Amino acid sequence: MFIDKAKVSIKAGDGGNGSISFRHAKYIPKGGPDGGDGGKGGNVVFQATNNLNTLVKFRYRPELKAEPGQNGSKSNQTGRSGDDFVVDVPVGTIVRNKGQVLADFTHVGQSEIIAKGGNGGYGNAHFVSSVRQAPRIAEKGEPGDGFEADLELKILADVGLIGFPNAGKSTFLSVVTNARPEIADYEFTTLSPNLGIASVDDNEILIADIPGLIEGASNGKGLGDEFLKHVERTSVLLHLIDAYSSDIAKDYLTIREELKKYSGDLLNRPEIIAVTKIDGLDDDIVEAQIAELKKVANSESKIFAISSIAHKGLKEVLRSLNIMVISLKNNNVEEKEEDAYPVITLSNEQLDQSWKIERTTNENSNMIFVVSGSKIEKFAKRTNYDSSDGLNRLRDIMKKMGISRELTKKGALDNSIIQIAGYEFSLSEIEEK
Repeated sequence: MFIDKAKVSIKAGDGGNGSISFRHAKYIPKGGPDGGDGGKGGNVVFQATNNLNTLVKFRYRPELKAEPGQNGSKSNQTGRSGDDFVVDVPVGTIVRNKGQVLADFTHVGQSEIIAKGGNGGYGNAHFVSSVRQAPRIAEKGEPGDGFEADLELKILADVGLIGFPNAGKSTFLSVVTNARPEIADYEFTTLSPNLGIASVDDNEILIADIPGLIEGASNGKGLGDEFLKHVERTSVLLHLIDAYSSDIAKDYLTIREELKKYSGDLLNRPEIIAVTKIDGLDDDIVEAQIAELKKVANSESKIFAISSIAHKGLKEVLRSLNIMVISLKNNNVEEKEEDAYPVITLSNEQLDQSWKIERTTNENSNMIFVVSGSKIEKFAKRTNYDSSDGLNRLRDIMKKMGISRELTKKGALDNSIIQIAGYEFSLSEIEEK
């Protein structure tokens, strides 16, 4: 079963909680704090493989969850980190979260962290200072990333076979590659893309047979709407046209128009044209059909006459495709090298220090002051709100960052609701005792 779309629930592991513990040993009645840190949660990692060519497995395993980190314990023991959850995906898979592309897997072995595990919380041994000898503060572990992701597979191939149904695409693929697509003498035999590898002059090219297009495919007619997207990721188009067509120029232009309607970029894709099934026709008829095509085709597009069953003209087509594919790959490498300029961004430290406060109201018309910023949100997620010591630490951090002063300027009172990273509390809850 060929599946090129899937929705999955992704959850990285939460970080383990830090521990509050004090050393207890014989003859040492007042041992110091020795609570260990929590372990880091595991990441959810995707890696591209050529052993898969469909997303069907995600229909039966829609939840991808990494291990959480373990809690810290006494004697300064750090909790064990959770194992990463590694997921194999086909080359050509795109991962999106709410429309934003998180990763695009374009080559075998590519590995990307899709969801990051939460850091473990610090144990009380971390908070010892000259003025705080016996801290009773321990952080909670950070929650790991969690969201619903949309997976989409767009086949990555060197050559994409396009043309009307029953134009001979599957037969061509079965003869020149190791693929074994279903072949029959009726339209829409191929209901899903097929892939095959052709060996050409000590090189290998990956060829994709795209299910037959018809007029109106770009608007959802026939099967083309589902599979036109796979043409987007092919380097070269091989347009196959039945030599027995009563209007071969119209057939060619119809498919080109559907490509244009779907994506204008496809018209600029390098193209080779092959007139198929010539084994039962006289040479003059074949030449006449080629002459008609030359009137409407791009002058740079080479036109070949082939018979897959009789193995006529196949070597010439494959060699032409191979030369074109190698040339495009070399050009892409040069473009990447030329575009490799350094990206200037704010440092993580600069980004962490920034914050802002917005005023809003809840369903009860109560004023809420929403504080956002990567650093303060990080501390808020790790605060134990059931502990006065933990709340007092959050208060100190807010004061040091200037947040408390700005809240007062904006009119926040002791009973005002403060919201950070989804956690709500009042200023009076973090008053120093």
